[in-house]
Amino acid sequence: MSLSRRGDMNLPTRARLGHEIPSWVTDGSFFFITINCDPRGENQLCREGIGQAVLAAAAHNHEALVWHCRLMLLMPDHLHAVIAFPRETGMKTIITNWKRFLARNEKIVWQRDFFDHRLRDHHEETEKISYILTNPIRKKLCERIEDWPWVYRPNDRLPPLPSAR
Repeated sequence: MSLSRRGDMNLPTRARLGHEIPSWVTDGSFFFITINCDPRGENQLCREGIGQAVLAAAAHNHEALVWHCRLMLLMPDHLHAVIAFPRETGMKTIITNWKRFLARNEKIVWQRDFFDHRLRDHHEETEKISYILTNPIRKKLCERIEDWPWVYRPNDRLPPLPSAR
């Protein structure tokens, strides 16, 4: 963290994250993604019409091969996903464009950035998928995973392979 000057106080500010996929990361690697709405605490995503539009936009990007989405789950004020991104376009550009589309068309207000964590192995991926799917239960929004309607989980193809160069 760095310090910035506001009035008479020095307050810590977060450094911006780059979100570039390092060259040593295998193509097709999955990332755990969290995207927050602004402000937190208000239901922007789990509402009739908007929730379906967010999941449809995720499905569109998946079907158009913009990303490979293993899972996306909406919570009232944020979403979690497990997604692989093509290195050429990059994670930051793809998520920024997706958020911009939804902000313009669905009037969703997003926080400036997002959180990403590369899933290093199958065990870590399974752990994050379990965390995501049980999030609505932990928050007492439903009693069983299958009761939560705000989930996109395609099971139709493998993650992207490295492009031929």
